[in-house]
Amino acid sequence: MAFQNKNLSVIAYANGFTLWHYAANETLATIATAGYFNGVKTLMNAGDIVLVNASDDTSIKVVGVSGENITLAALA
Repeated sequence: MAFQNKNLSVIAYANGFTLWHYAANETLATIATAGYFNGVKTLMNAGDIVLVNASDDTSIKVVGVSGENITLAALA
């Protein structure tokens, strides 16, 4: 299954930072794949945080940009 815009929402926004929530019936590994969020790459910025509710796990990820792809990484 591919990214679905209806599953993404903004929890908070301030000073160019956005806290996102994404819930989908897909595995965390699928959701965290580079490019999964490319459909909204004009909305997401490096350093934004995404709370992910996947079918197999819940995780907090930080948004990154690698070339043309939006990436998600573990929160350090």
